[in-house]
Amino acid sequence: MDSGGEIMCQFFSFVTDPVNHPAEYYYFDWEYRKAHLNDDGVDSHSHICAYYLLNEDRCNKYEYNPLTKAFTVDQINSNRDDSEAAEKWANRIDFKTIVEPLIVKPIVNPLELPKVEQVTDEQIDWLKSWASVVASVRYAVGYAVRYAVLAPVWASVEASIWASVWASVRYAVGDSVWAYFSSFFAINYEYDFSSAVKLWEAGLVPSFDGTTWRLHSGESADVVYEWTPEVNNE
Repeated sequence: MDSGGEIMCQFFSFVTDPVNHPAEYYYFDWEYRKAHLNDDGVDSHSHICAYYLLNEDRCNKYEYNPLTKAFTVDQINSNRDDSEAAEKWANRIDFKTIVEPLIVKPIVNPLELPKVEQVTDEQIDWLKSWASVVASVRYAVGYAVRYAVLAPVWASVEASIWASVWASVRYAVGDSVWAYFSSFFAINYEYDFSSAVKLWEAGLVPSFDGTTWRLHSGESADVVYEWTPEVNNE
């Protein structure tokens, strides 16, 4: 459990008022969020307190990341520290009631999975499907994903995923990270990113240098497969 002063509210934020309203937790659920999709205040402690007519100076402020299970104490303003109970509550909540499309699952770092020694025909087909998607996207894959995802939520999910994989996969594989990011939301995207997600969860990270596609695997990101598509000059 971390503690510290509040700098910026993150998903998922909630407050308690243990003196006046013991065992009550205040936050914005899916019904509220759905009606305020472009409102960054849905995870503002101040906004929550104002909405529920709570005295902010007497409320305890918390954040919880359902993907990493990280629980953060932003501020203890009450003379009652209920952080232990608040953390237990956050771990039990059904996040479908907070962001219905969010898929809560562990974040996979593909290069921490067992190294793939022999790439299968099926995995090669996934790579070729992914190459086709990348070639078809009219703009960056990241924008295609961001455009479809709820603005107040994607930043926290994005930050969690990048923090988990950045040190391993930071070289020229941004599109793959974004494709994997898309798998955390049950929504309809303009493009089918599933082939990249399958590669990722199989321990294979695709990269492309403009000519050749490669699949990397293992903690050293070894190249385990290369494919150079034929160039159509017509």
